[in-house]
Amino acid sequence: MPESPPVAGISVAQALAAARALGVEALDAQLLLLEVLGRSPTERAWLHAHDTDTVPAALAQAYLKHCRRRAHGEPLAYLVGSKEFFGLSLRVDARVLVPRPDTETLVEWALDLLPTDGPARVLDLGTGSGAIALALQHSRPALQVQAVDASHDALAVAQANAQRLGLRVDFRHGHWLDAVEGRFDLIASNPPYIAEADPHLEALRHEPLEALTAGADGLDDIRQIIDRSRDHLAEGGWLLLEHGYDQAGAVRQLMTAAGFDPVQSRNDLAQIERCCAGQWRGRKTIALKASDNAN
Repeated sequence: MPESPPVAGISVAQALAAARALGVEALDAQLLLLEVLGRSPTERAWLHAHDTDTVPAALAQAYLKHCRRRAHGEPLAYLVGSKEFFGLSLRVDARVLVPRPDTETLVEWALDLLPTDGPARVLDLGTGSGAIALALQHSRPALQVQAVDASHDALAVAQANAQRLGLRVDFRHGHWLDAVEGRFDLIASNPPYIAEADPHLEALRHEPLEALTAGADGLDDIRQIIDRSRDHLAEGGWLLLEHGYDQAGAVRQLMTAAGFDPVQSRNDLAQIERCCAGQWRGRKTIALKASDNAN
């Protein structure tokens, strides 16, 4: 994108008006301006009280550049450098997906299944920014949380977040369960689940494609996780997966066929089935089911 020509200092009101003219939503325009001015995102009221204050020329230039990038679809979180997730402020950039509020459904469900104050082993597959792992560790300090990602860049972001927040998580580099040893009481994952030809991908073009798509139907990685997690779950352990808005039935079928029982779904904030969970009772369960079917 070519550099914008220099601009003179403008008022706060004029800066916000310029953002609207570029097609930037009002809330995003306010948050971008607060970021450029070095103020907290909670100070939106300050903008109204100081709407005649002058934004210095250099800051106005930087602000309008951010607004143009936002107007072209770049996520707000990348522009301000952070995203709140489950009460934690996470640093994010183009190396990782932006954490979504819908994924908090997965965290809440995991906390419902885990002990409230005792130890348990938890694994976060495809950790990205570390959102799920860090939210669980922050909520339940007694947990032993391990997090895996195939991207060295993503792990660097997650590890930096953990260090800044003072949270102890064991990060591993590997493709899904390749780097994993032992068994866990709960495995959680928000894997890629968008079909490769999905037209909605255009709106996500600024985020890492490898963290979004998974084959022709979007279920390739989910199939692999369901199959391989059985060797890494303790008896009675749970597998929790986030999935697409129309994939709940398919994911439940995959879990049931793999021997998980019971298998359940939970809705997100929009009341759409967004997560599936299955309990692993051991391979004896599969043998018993096979025997029942034979009879």
